[in-house]
Amino acid sequence: MKALVISKNDHLQKEIATLVARQTSPISILPLNAELAEAFRLVTAHPPDLAIIDASNMERSQLSLVEALHSQYPHTAFMLLTPDQSPDLLLRAMRAGVREVLPLPLESQGFLEALDRAGKKIKPSIKNGKVMSFISCKGGSGATFLATNFGFALSTLAQKKVLLIDLNRQFGDAALYVSDKKPAMTLHDVCAQIHRIDPEFLESSLISVTPNFGLLAASDDPAHSAHIKPEHIATILQLARHYYDFIILDIDRQIDAVAIQALDDSDVIYPVLQLTMPYIRDTTRLLNIFQSLSYPREKIQLIVNRYEKRGELRLSDVRNAVGDSMLHTIPNNYKPVSDSINQGVPLLQLARNSAVARSLTALADQYANRQLVQSGGLISRLLNSRVQTMLSNG
Repeated sequence: MKALVISKNDHLQKEIATLVARQTSPISILPLNAELAEAFRLVTAHPPDLAIIDASNMERSQLSLVEALHSQYPHTAFMLLTPDQSPDLLLRAMRAGVREVLPLPLESQGFLEALDRAGKKIKPSIKNGKVMSFISCKGGSGATFLATNFGFALSTLAQKKVLLIDLNRQFGDAALYVSDKKPAMTLHDVCAQIHRIDPEFLESSLISVTPNFGLLAASDDPAHSAHIKPEHIATILQLARHYYDFIILDIDRQIDAVAIQALDDSDVIYPVLQLTMPYIRDTTRLLNIFQSLSYPREKIQLIVNRYEKRGELRLSDVRNAVGDSMLHTIPNNYKPVSDSINQGVPLLQLARNSAVARSLTALADQYANRQLVQSGGLISRLLNSRVQTMLSNG
């Protein structure tokens, strides 16, 4: 359970930390030396399971802030600590959604009992995230563009919590496709401190693309790739599955122990190719590797990028070469895709009605298990186009 303690009283902060340490169930305390109005932004950005608020000097009108937070985050429990135990305050606190109002000075046993009650009522937010890997069959396929923009579509249109990990350890640049922010930490930094890994540490290491979309960037120094181990990737993915709906991996073409660990842990693998003979040849080689790793056929779903229905090669040529594999197509739409890459702006922000944006929207809809409905608006129009899957011919 994650508890945020909002108080400008250092002695009270320490007293609460000491009492919490006695609890047998783990509670992570986040102290915040601030008034409630100042704390509003932090609670909004990272809603805790429990908010413990020192209301010693709080005006009663500020209970409206608690009420607003309770409406926005119904799974956060609120505990008020105050010397004022008047019936009027208790009634106003109850109406604001406060679960417990405890007297100050703090009474140890009563506080611990209130913590137990809060812990039993808090609904767990544990997820069962799906891991999805994008890998180029040959260089320049567009796998990174598809991975980053697919993650953006899932986070914004489907409102899913998404983590993208740039596993291109030599030349990773996934962050440049969707953000102009510099990473505070990289995958190498997280692996170097893997003993610290927890949800807060992982989240603090990410570039925040949207409130629901975080990106763990690759290191700028290719030499750091040697320090990333398969067990590091397994640990990160095991944690991430519990806190994200989707974990997207952008994997380089080097099939080594680290890449195999990531692919083993993936629920779906998307090899990305284009309709040329060199791509088809390398796709066949990659699928042979997957077969040697005993991956089931349904785990592999090919994406034919920059697809042109009237091109010289057809989807039937791919199927003849690689067998009966699941195929998705992303149409050739050079100008908006090029603009998106050059500006570092997600395609759905820059050219929402483009053919590629519609295909990404449809793919996101498929895996979000919901319809992205906006009556009479853009989203409903985007849904009129669906990714072409399992086409019998080109």
